[in-house]
Amino acid sequence: MTGVYGGLGVLAAAGQAPLGWWWMSIAALFAIMLALPMAGSTRAWAARMWLAGTGNFGASLFWIVEPFFIEPEIHGWMAPFALILMAGGMALFWALSGALAAVVTHGRARLVALAGIMLGAELLRGWVFTGFPWAMLGHAFVGTPVMQIAALAGAGGLSLLVLVAATLPALGVTWPQRFLGAGLAAGMLGLGWLWGSAQTSLPDDRAEIVRLAQPNAPQAEKWQEDNIFRFFDRLLDQTAFPADPAPDLVLWPETSVPFLLEYPGDGLTMMADAAQLHGNDTLLGFGVQRLEADRFFNSLAVLTTDEEITHIYDKHHLVPFGEYIPFSDWLLGTPIAGLAGQALRGYSPGPGPVLLDLGSLGTVLPLICYESIFPRHLRTTERPDWVLQITNDAWFGEITGPFQHLAQARLRAVEQGLPVLRAANTGVSAVIDARGGITASLALNETGFLDARIPGALPATPYARLGDWPLIGVLALTILGAFSAGRLSRRRY
Repeated sequence: MTGVYGGLGVLAAAGQAPLGWWWMSIAALFAIMLALPMAGSTRAWAARMWLAGTGNFGASLFWIVEPFFIEPEIHGWMAPFALILMAGGMALFWALSGALAAVVTHGRARLVALAGIMLGAELLRGWVFTGFPWAMLGHAFVGTPVMQIAALAGAGGLSLLVLVAATLPALGVTWPQRFLGAGLAAGMLGLGWLWGSAQTSLPDDRAEIVRLAQPNAPQAEKWQEDNIFRFFDRLLDQTAFPADPAPDLVLWPETSVPFLLEYPGDGLTMMADAAQLHGNDTLLGFGVQRLEADRFFNSLAVLTTDEEITHIYDKHHLVPFGEYIPFSDWLLGTPIAGLAGQALRGYSPGPGPVLLDLGSLGTVLPLICYESIFPRHLRTTERPDWVLQITNDAWFGEITGPFQHLAQARLRAVEQGLPVLRAANTGVSAVIDARGGITASLALNETGFLDARIPGALPATPYARLGDWPLIGVLALTILGAFSAGRLSRRRY
């Protein structure tokens, strides 16, 4: 019986990109709730929800093994352990939700409490241990009209919709009652679909043109001595390719150059010369590693045709264990570090989100790779004109990871009402309008570039102004209501 929960969790993951089977996610969550024993113990609810969560996150996040196969002879043996630890660790949020629901209330009111607490866990995942809000339930609606609800309530609001749609039919004791609940859920989803479909208005595109360059450098080959300059030359060729009208900005992906910013050799000269073929005002933005005060940074720099670096942005939200080792600053001061001191350093975080004033191109919010999965990093004091993302999704494989990362960038656009332009090393590079629609893209593993006008921005959305606070209020009321219903139910017994 325990295997059933894990299997249903796997089915719940079908809502994630690239499948996007949102209806399967809802049906699987409904089945999980239906299978939970209404009179079960706290331990039983926690264990069953942990199994379901392990199945869900194991299927959603199996791309996590991909980095270990870049050098399989060295790191391949760690891949299954990474997936097991990641899936089991993320499943603890589901287990905690099940345990708390069993503690605070009784009978079928537990399902209402479970839905509310799971929503809280979804939001909490974006913060605990620096956060990892990947594979949220609401991501299942990316690419559908329902996605537009994110402009009101963010990804958490979409997760609430999934949970409510799964819970309503599960509250019924008899099948006629469950069919009634399913009808209510379908009606609610239908209204969301119709409302989202009506949100079609978009402002005019800006006049400026951005070129997104995609060198298609496989991670296993990217830093090989024989290939380093081959991919760099490919980017130079893509930058210099003539066009009418000419691009105002050429954008290269994350860590796209084979030198440190402080020691470029002839690199910056070659890059400026390639951009200058379009005119003296063309800018080139590129991902680069840089060194300052014995610290390495994963950065974005903007270069003019005069070889001047006008802007530098340092990635501030780093990937734990991928870009830095947690507690490394403490370890470096102890004998534990030993000869591993340099490896422990990794990258250092930048000071936080910044806006880049690119003149006629407008004010831009830069994001590097992983930072785009955090809605809070886009809620800056001053509102930008558009969002720029550079990334290297070659780390994520070719099956699910790059598509899930793209889906989250689309969601950020809807939440903020801002266009997002992303340059990805191996794809998917894309121009995303303020409604989350992809207006132009380069497919995964495609070598090339695209020129596109910058889509216009919408007025600040409710979510851009208020964030998750209204949703937190709904969450608190839901849990309080379930607790009160559970107390009334106990009195009747």
